[in-house]
Amino acid sequence: MAGNYLQEGRVLDFTNSSGSTITSGSPVAIGAIIGVALADIANGEVGAVQIDGVFQLPKVSGAVIAQGESLTFDVSANSGAGAFDDNQATPATGDITGAAAVAAEAAGSGTTTIAVRLTGVPGTVA
Repeated sequence: MAGNYLQEGRVLDFTNSSGSTITSGSPVAIGAIIGVALADIANGEVGAVQIDGVFQLPKVSGAVIAQGESLTFDVSANSGAGAFDDNQATPATGDITGAAAVAAEAAGSGTTTIAVRLTGVPGTVA
């Protein structure tokens, strides 16, 4: 193995500078990549964030999403914790669009969670 190999890359160390604790299972925006906190990460601390896989995550209630649709991560939704919206939504400053997340299932209006396939691929930050 190469002497400069560090890790597989599915989990990244993330320094929480949000001002509050990020709870385990919460979506986390790392630049243009979306991940999920694997444990609580206190403000100012470093924690593990997985950037690929399928997770049940918050969804904008009014969004109607088809399986396989690219998603927008609305960073201001869900009381500022972020939630996924359909890709047709007009992104606001800081939202992440593009290849970063795909709907692993369909979800209709009124549902507040959705199975999301995080790709580990950077999206586009609005």
